[in-house]
Amino acid sequence: MKLNHFCYFLMALAAIASAVLPYHLIAWGVFINLLTFLIYGGDKLAACKGWSRVPELTLLAFGLTGGWPGAIAGQHLFHHKTQKQPFKTWFWLSVVISLAAMAGGYWLYLFMQVHMR
Repeated sequence: MKLNHFCYFLMALAAIASAVLPYHLIAWGVFINLLTFLIYGGDKLAACKGWSRVPELTLLAFGLTGGWPGAIAGQHLFHHKTQKQPFKTWFWLSVVISLAAMAGGYWLYLFMQVHMR
């Protein structure tokens, strides 16, 4: 199994696990951030050893789905992807999009609560 496919397989497992646990969104946040952090660490190790790497698009996808705090922690702890352009630009754009999606989802939730009564 390719490393990239394995990353998405882990993301799918995290989604399934968070769906069956109470407090789905909190579970998802914990799982996706832990996975993202570990993937950044694994990609840094792969870069140092000359092994197969995780594509940047996959790193961005994990951040976009809510794992950006884990990505920031991984970037700083492992000193990985902190200087590379245009990755930094795409990364911060994905953070803004993720935050906007979360804010929009929360706004929609509040809107539905008010109008469903």
